[in-house]
Amino acid sequence: MDRRSCLKTTLALGGSLLMPAGVLALSGCSGTARTPELARLDGSIMGTTYSVLLADKVSNEQVKGLAIQTLAEQVYAALRNVDSHMSTWRADSELSRFNALDSTDWQSVSQSTAGVIAEALQTSAHSDGAFDATIAPLVDLWGFGAGADTGSKNTRPSEQAIRGQLGRVGYQAIEVDRDRTAVRKLNAHAQLDLSGIAKGYAVDQVAALLDSRGIENYLVEVGGELRARGVKPDGSAWKVAIERPSVERRQPFRALALEGRAIATSGDYRNFFAEGGQRYSHSIDPRTGLPIDHELASVSVVAESTVRADALSTALIILGPTEAMALAEQHQIAAHLILKSGTSLKEVYSSAFDRLLG
Repeated sequence: MDRRSCLKTTLALGGSLLMPAGVLALSGCSGTARTPELARLDGSIMGTTYSVLLADKVSNEQVKGLAIQTLAEQVYAALRNVDSHMSTWRADSELSRFNALDSTDWQSVSQSTAGVIAEALQTSAHSDGAFDATIAPLVDLWGFGAGADTGSKNTRPSEQAIRGQLGRVGYQAIEVDRDRTAVRKLNAHAQLDLSGIAKGYAVDQVAALLDSRGIENYLVEVGGELRARGVKPDGSAWKVAIERPSVERRQPFRALALEGRAIATSGDYRNFFAEGGQRYSHSIDPRTGLPIDHELASVSVVAESTVRADALSTALIILGPTEAMALAEQHQIAAHLILKSGTSLKEVYSSAFDRLLG
């Protein structure tokens, strides 16, 4: 997974806001901690951190008999499995091996990889290519990807180089057969980057694991993408806070109860470089090959699954405020947008998001 540190949401329990947890060592991979009310699992993987909060008072009967350390190891294993399949930073991942092939033949992949690619292609079609998992060559060219040359970091590429890589980008060049769990390139030079969707899928995988263990009250966070089920120990809903888009410090912008749903946020305010007085965001429009340059600073999407929320938030921030809101209303997407104008911030949100505010 990419190693971009783009924290996108914070957690709220009771009246206080919590930043994503630090790493507590557990067998070199993850950690556990307890409070009188919550069991908490923390760790680091996929170039980011994760946190799982379990409402002990409510879920005691389900959690009883299942050692927290064992559960922590299972959570880490689920996340490691996603990383081993979909990371572009690991040469041995399933995705990296597929990208290395110069072939248009069908290639067998895991069910999980085929499913995530299918979801990515669907979002690409719905957004007219604003979300495009074949963006990898452009991400590398601008110095933000795993395959970036050392000399390309913090340097604007030439127009000729951008045009050259645009020829390798286009979601129509990828086909997936979920029944056969196979993928193929129609353009042998296409490269996939699932960074805009895989963390959301990882959250869903952890949630599925907890569900399978009979745990009914939890909050899962991976790299700022969250999914909640049930309630907190006091019986109230889990709450999250959409972050104020600021480089200097992390502050909440708007709180939201997350009742049996997921939220993902994409922003252009953390990962960027400046050259010649121009700021270049890591959010690159696959249709133009250029970083976004509009007033939309942050997009949060609430959905039934985190994988969908993750992909849609990426698509909407690429589209810009007008097109993003139009798409959200057309498909009844619960979207929250933060627009910047100088030092001023303005929020707008779709009718589907408005209904969540109650």
